[in-house]
Amino acid sequence: MPQDMIGKRALVTGAARGIGLAIASRLASGGARVAVIDQDETGAVEAAAKIGDCAIGSRCDLRSTADVNTAVATAISRLGGLDILVNNAGIEVASPLLETSESDFNRLFDVNVLGLWRCTRAAVKALTDSGGAIVNIASAFGLGNAPLLGAYSATGAATLRITESLAFELRPSGVRINAVCPVFVNTSMVERLAGPFGQVTKAMGLTFEEFVQIKQMRLGRPEEVAEAVAFLVSGDASWTTGSALTLDGGLTASLV
Repeated sequence: MPQDMIGKRALVTGAARGIGLAIASRLASGGARVAVIDQDETGAVEAAAKIGDCAIGSRCDLRSTADVNTAVATAISRLGGLDILVNNAGIEVASPLLETSESDFNRLFDVNVLGLWRCTRAAVKALTDSGGAIVNIASAFGLGNAPLLGAYSATGAATLRITESLAFELRPSGVRINAVCPVFVNTSMVERLAGPFGQVTKAMGLTFEEFVQIKQMRLGRPEEVAEAVAFLVSGDASWTTGSALTLDGGLTASLV
């Protein structure tokens, strides 16, 4: 079992399940103490219990600045500081332009972009004190085209621009910030996307599964994303900031 995070204190949003849970578990297995934050309070508490005594779980609605400030401050207090912030929480909407409402668009940005912004603002002083690291989970769809995902892809692109800007701004304080851009990881989000994407792949004469196999060979695993995050917050990545690591099985390269 890796022991590369001993003594580190981490906060992971959207960590009740899926990629977030895999990230929190990986950091904990390396020796970190982890705050598991999620809108699903029961899920967050259960995830923390599953990880072990080194984890604490609590509810946080990323759409509320007051909620975020309280959750982050509480986590910092209980952990005794903060070395790692992973902005993982996000939602998706997959629909054609005329079926995507302004409410859908605003909700996506409120959670995926403003939620990340709120968490980073709330945590940045503690991270400056420790010379910590931030990883933002974006999406490979923020780098290239994707049918039915115009609004969602826009949040991914915004996350990457924020990452680049803050890397320059926070560099003098010793805080590093990078992004990971996965796509089609084997989680409940991909299961939800398979339905809308089926409309597109059907027009190509393919099932969704065949499309994934042709483009990527297989779905990604949450643990593979977690390993990438663990690298970016570790001392091995001490010269890496403002970067975006694409985890997509070559899908982005094939969309040309």
